[in-house]
Amino acid sequence: MEKETTGVIIFKATLLIALISFLSKLLGLLRDIVIARQFGASSATDAYLVALTAPNLLFFIISGSLAAVIVPVFVDFTARDQKKEAWKVFNTVFNVSTIIFIVIAVMGMLGSSYIVRLVAPFFEKETAVLAAELTRLMFPLLIFAGWASLFTGLLNANNIFGIPPFSNVVNNLVIILAALTLGSVYGVQGLAVGTVLAMAAMALVQVPALLSAGYRYRPELQLGHLGVKKVFSLILPAVLAITVNQAYILIEKVIASGMPAGSIAALNFANKLVQFPVSLLVLALGTAVFPTLTKMATHGESKELSAIIIRLLKLLILGMFPACAGLMVLRYPIVSLLFQRGAFDRWDTELTAVALLFYSVGLAGQAANIILTKAFYSLQDTRTPVKITLFTVLVNLGLSLVLIRYLQHGGLALANSLASLTGTALFMIYLEKKIEPLEWTCLAKFSLPVLIASGLMAAASYFVSIVVSGYLDLSNTFGLAVQVGAAMSAGVAVFAAAAFIFKIEEFSSLLTLLRGALNGRSYRG
Repeated sequence: MEKETTGVIIFKATLLIALISFLSKLLGLLRDIVIARQFGASSATDAYLVALTAPNLLFFIISGSLAAVIVPVFVDFTARDQKKEAWKVFNTVFNVSTIIFIVIAVMGMLGSSYIVRLVAPFFEKETAVLAAELTRLMFPLLIFAGWASLFTGLLNANNIFGIPPFSNVVNNLVIILAALTLGSVYGVQGLAVGTVLAMAAMALVQVPALLSAGYRYRPELQLGHLGVKKVFSLILPAVLAITVNQAYILIEKVIASGMPAGSIAALNFANKLVQFPVSLLVLALGTAVFPTLTKMATHGESKELSAIIIRLLKLLILGMFPACAGLMVLRYPIVSLLFQRGAFDRWDTELTAVALLFYSVGLAGQAANIILTKAFYSLQDTRTPVKITLFTVLVNLGLSLVLIRYLQHGGLALANSLASLTGTALFMIYLEKKIEPLEWTCLAKFSLPVLIASGLMAAASYFVSIVVSGYLDLSNTFGLAVQVGAAMSAGVAVFAAAAFIFKIEEFSSLLTLLRGALNGRSYRG
């Protein structure tokens, strides 16, 4: 009964996070639509995205590494009824981190021109100067990003899962308002200032929940505390792993800066679309299940840990395979519907759709890597992910240099996808050395019918899209919305029918679990 109850709790937490994340992602798409309308896939947009690269890179490194170590350490203290000590650890980590954030922000502002040369060495002089100016404006967001990451980790450690994704909603809302107001008056510089204000709002909106959880700020620097030492001993490998992983982004921007104007923007817009299903399902699931994985690893439940990882991978396959197929066959109408207006023209749609096609190839790999990395972190192994991620970055770089000769910016997207899939295979191989063997045969047998169902879904979506387009005016938003909506609805219906025909167990179990969670009952399966 305990494991059944745990499963329902995880599912409810995942559902809550996913619902709020869905709202956040919708606003994120609206944010990108507004930016595309205001600036198009232009050199100004390229400059903004390059300027955002370094702060965003550091934000992902900070948020990922802190979440990987803060949660286990905090939970460890609270499990031993030492919550007061847990607060001391957090205050020390918060104060040390804030000092580091401020120093890095100042250094980034002073070295903005050098950062732009590193990230986009092939930019024309005018674009490079603009990118350097925007970098100086946006580097202070790193301070607020660090706070937001720390607050998120602490809230999750206290089983408060709704506020962190809601803070992303606030972040997107502020950027949208800034693009429409400051962006209209001051151009892309106004958008940059709005981006900093958005990150500040993202951090501050979490403070009331922190206070209600019992947190009180203290100017403590207990560097000798056992918990603080544990955090900093674990965080370096985590930082290295995520730093190497974020090198994917740097590689793309460096190479794409030598391609036609708009290539960086096209890759960015396409990647945002691919990340939509990943963020909606995988990040929510990973956040909710991480404490459970940590408890299983702490108690040495290797067999149970292996079983839950396989089940998580099945859920990811069930979600990512059809998402991949849908994005591939509907890439043009989706990009046209979301972005083709204002300064974003048909050529920009073509560039973005090509990138979306090749990014979709690695969708399942990107999703699986998030969960598998958390499995290693739950085992307090932050070193193996560093090695695997470093290898996949090298694979990405090698493939990028080869594929851009034939596919231009599409080659960068395909290289990213193939590198992600390579990483997935390596994560699974090395994970088997630490826990009970993973059921590869079971996973393969499960994947085949899901793959077939996804293929049938893609065929149905494509057919309906073509048929419906003959009766609609696709030059306006309404016509495109009907085309995409009809095609997606047909695809979902065919996939669901195929899932029942092929008796895909996880699909039926997921529906049962959803009904049980909504009705407040335990799931037995």
